[in-house]
Amino acid sequence: MTKHILTTFFDAMSSERNFSTNTLVSYAYDLEKFEKFQAKKGIKIIASTQEQIEDFLKVEFDLGLKATTRARRLSSIKQFFKFLLEEDLRLDDPSIKIKITNRIRSLPQLLSVKEVESILNIAKSFGKNSYSKARNYALFELLYSTGMRVTELLSLPINSVLGEPDMLLVRGKGEYERLVPVSNQAKLAVAAWLIERNKKHKRDDSRYLFPSKSKQGYLNREIFFKLVKQIATCAKLDSRKISPHALRHAFASHLLENGADLRVIQSFLGHSDISTTEIYTHVVSDKLKNLVLKHHPLSKVKI
Repeated sequence: MTKHILTTFFDAMSSERNFSTNTLVSYAYDLEKFEKFQAKKGIKIIASTQEQIEDFLKVEFDLGLKATTRARRLSSIKQFFKFLLEEDLRLDDPSIKIKITNRIRSLPQLLSVKEVESILNIAKSFGKNSYSKARNYALFELLYSTGMRVTELLSLPINSVLGEPDMLLVRGKGEYERLVPVSNQAKLAVAAWLIERNKKHKRDDSRYLFPSKSKQGYLNREIFFKLVKQIATCAKLDSRKISPHALRHAFASHLLENGADLRVIQSFLGHSDISTTEIYTHVVSDKLKNLVLKHHPLSKVKI
């Protein structure tokens, strides 16, 4: 289980944060060190506490590691537990109160509207039969329309979409509920999917919108992650930079670009802290700045 989580974590860091191979190798080394440290105590890395992380860092200090190396160790651990929290694999982040100096927050990978349209167009016809094509298209339309987290999307109850609602009730981290918007295109995609779904599954077979034979009863997130990569490749996009989270980021960034209030976006994303949502303002600001530098006539004047 831990191995699968770590693999998914590194895939996500490569796609969302655009980390270099060297950075990923360093992070893998850091987390392997911490995992072995915890294994000696019979503790799985995903069950670590703040005190145990601090104990690990103290041992590293006693070994005489440079401050920069210790800072990177903590950065690796922080990124990992932030990922676990975002994916509902933990209800808390034990590293959040541990300080790290000069930490630079990475900006999310931003997809353009045109790139998202390419992905959705491919998703509409991607699959070996009408069942998988309808399912794939519904998955991608819902993800971009609502900005849901991957686990929230995959574990969505079928009852939540009956009646073609304009808003979906989503149960997120810590069982908190929130409402997210559903576009007309997403409604059509879900309606088409329900027709195909009902041909294969009886109403009482599964309570999930996207059922599967997995242990959880719904589509496995690793399978969906691979599906995203395959569709990105077919859309002639760099699959290393495309992930389910990239579409969630696109949802937020595109809303912001078109004038949506930051507090509304915070509510849709399910962020408890507005500062988490504010990172999208930096992404959009950078994009607007580059647009001005490229097209404004005075930007080309040499002073």
